[in-house]
Amino acid sequence: MKGIIERFISYVKIDTQSDPNSNTTPSTEKQWDLANKLVKELKAMGLQEVSIDENAYVMATLAANSTADIPTIGFISHFDTTPDFSGTNVKPRIIENYDGSDIVLNADKNIILSPDYFEELLFYKGQTLIVTDGTTLLGADDKAGITEIMEAIQFLINHPEIKHGKIRIGFTPDEEIGRGAHKFDVDKFGAAWAYTVDGSRIGELEYENFNAAVAKVKVVGKSVHPGHAKGKMVNATTILNKFISLLPENEVPEHTSDREGFYHIYHLKGEIEHAELEMIIRDHDKQKFEERKQLLNTLAGQINEVHGHNLNLEIKDQYYNMKEKVTPVFHIVEIAKEAMEALNITPVIQPIRGGTDGSQLSYMGLPCPNIFAGGHNFHGKYEFIAVESMQKAVEVIVKICELTAAKYSES
Repeated sequence: MKGIIERFISYVKIDTQSDPNSNTTPSTEKQWDLANKLVKELKAMGLQEVSIDENAYVMATLAANSTADIPTIGFISHFDTTPDFSGTNVKPRIIENYDGSDIVLNADKNIILSPDYFEELLFYKGQTLIVTDGTTLLGADDKAGITEIMEAIQFLINHPEIKHGKIRIGFTPDEEIGRGAHKFDVDKFGAAWAYTVDGSRIGELEYENFNAAVAKVKVVGKSVHPGHAKGKMVNATTILNKFISLLPENEVPEHTSDREGFYHIYHLKGEIEHAELEMIIRDHDKQKFEERKQLLNTLAGQINEVHGHNLNLEIKDQYYNMKEKVTPVFHIVEIAKEAMEALNITPVIQPIRGGTDGSQLSYMGLPCPNIFAGGHNFHGKYEFIAVESMQKAVEVIVKICELTAAKYSES
């Protein structure tokens, strides 16, 4: 556990926040800091084929130690953190033997991590937690995943009696802004399948995710003195508000769960002459996903018929439900499930209410379910992780490698 803690803290202290408004890859220069650190560590561990490309994608190989014909498998995590909350000057704090009470993250700002609100805290009584100081996120999403992959590979190096095939490692930038797999070289990676280590609570095993799109709505208005505005003023803010009012009222994140889709406005600004919003569209069902996009086009058309084509709508698909690509090779999910059960971990198989690099990679030819990394409350100041969950993730990765080798050695 000491090694896990030290490695994890060394990663989260490096600011790697991505930027959706940047057109470069990685989207921020500071992501190179952790990417280059990982390259040095992988080389120091003695791994082969360690590389970092011009877009900061890191890859490495642990050579097979078995002569059997075992498929090459991979493990992938991302090193950027979300732009939704500050990742600068992270000050992680370790709480040993958590007693189930409130955790004061920041006394000066009265920021408290309480099981009265975050009930899942009580699952970790008696365990070692890592929390924030209440001013930044922690970065367990997904530096926990990176830590666990690195620790698992080191364990396999230290225990050559555990037979395994060739194992590929991949660390990516910009996952948090939906571009983590855009420039991932699947052919170079060369794995038959892989697992992203990017889930939350212990036991999560996911092979379904949202179909996803982003929409931008811009309205052009005309400003006229309000005392002389009749028949002349075109108020962009009013028009945009009308568009918003036509959206299904309860089909938003705060009123949906499980496989229910939603519309989510996350950016909004407006003046008389210009107003705009940005929103995401999500649905697990492909047909419903297409219907959601069509509804936005229909509403835009209705607004423009009334207000003279002042509204412009752009919709761009981001990723699709990986289930379609994983189901034909479902044994890769079964191996992960068996690995968890062998370690007395109850698999929690559920659809992801979000996305992961694995969704895009699956459509690029690399089937890629997602397994837990252990953190909670991602993307904010209440983020925390139990070190014991990280340890279990390490064990699951090792067991997946071991089981894959055993199954193909027998065949």
